[in-house]
Amino acid sequence: MPEIKVENLSHTYGDRQALSGVSFGIAQEEIFAFLGPNGSGKTTLFKILSTSIPVTHGAVTLLGYNLDCESHRVRKHLGVVFQHPSLDLKLTVAENLRHHGHLYGLWGNELKRRIREGLDQLELADRADDYVETLSGGLRRRAELAKAMLHTPKLLLLDEPSIGLDPIARRKFRGSLEDLRATAGVTIVLTTHVLDQAETCDRVGVLNDGRLVAIGTPDELKGQVGGDIVIVDSPGPEQLAPKISQRFGYEAASVNGMLRIECHRGHEFVRDVVAAFPTEIRSVRFGKPTLEDVFIKLTGRHFEEDGVSENP
Repeated sequence: MPEIKVENLSHTYGDRQALSGVSFGIAQEEIFAFLGPNGSGKTTLFKILSTSIPVTHGAVTLLGYNLDCESHRVRKHLGVVFQHPSLDLKLTVAENLRHHGHLYGLWGNELKRRIREGLDQLELADRADDYVETLSGGLRRRAELAKAMLHTPKLLLLDEPSIGLDPIARRKFRGSLEDLRATAGVTIVLTTHVLDQAETCDRVGVLNDGRLVAIGTPDELKGQVGGDIVIVDSPGPEQLAPKISQRFGYEAASVNGMLRIECHRGHEFVRDVVAAFPTEIRSVRFGKPTLEDVFIKLTGRHFEEDGVSENP
């Protein structure tokens, strides 16, 4: 039985559809990412999974509990790291964990042991007595993670955990998630708009305009894009596109003023297309498909094209 099972989930804010017919399953000890730009439905989905807002249409089962009527039962098994920090900046790292432990009925030596183990696991032992306001963004995120794992949850939910982190801090945070999966057997679900973070997850669900448009491993998703991706910068892309299609048999789609072509043996195509249309091309580049290319193929727009806020 999957740790999370969602069937035909929909949610509206007034007249606006935030989620529409979303269905998926997530296995035990999987690290799963929901990838999408702002307005794609990630935040709404996170709020439902974390029991912050109720299920209004569809069915959601977490750890065998039906969220429609058993959300109070599942909460003790959830660890949640919200997009906006929930640490008290005026308390030390250890004090934040201690007060959080009290909320879950942890006291005395048991609480001290869990705090010590959590800080050791996330390499924060030497920062236990530091005030949170003195920590870097990466250390604060790790402290948030230690707090969320204090009561040994079975399911860890993280909303945009890479916000404010530089690439090095993101890699360290990712390593922390892998360690938690290996040592605690926790299932981890995160939302993100950071492509390289999604690339390292076991599976990825791509959200766009409230719909789950694709789901699979990063390699499976990138396999939907054929061959290489060639990007052509032209002063007249609309005029050049049909010429490329007629000459080479590849469709040239205009995306944000650039021509995007999926083709095999991209290095040869670059040579040939420049030779064929030297005066109509300013520059050209090619590479292997990325998750952004998957998003473009599925939606026809760049990943950075943010939508509206999901909040009502």
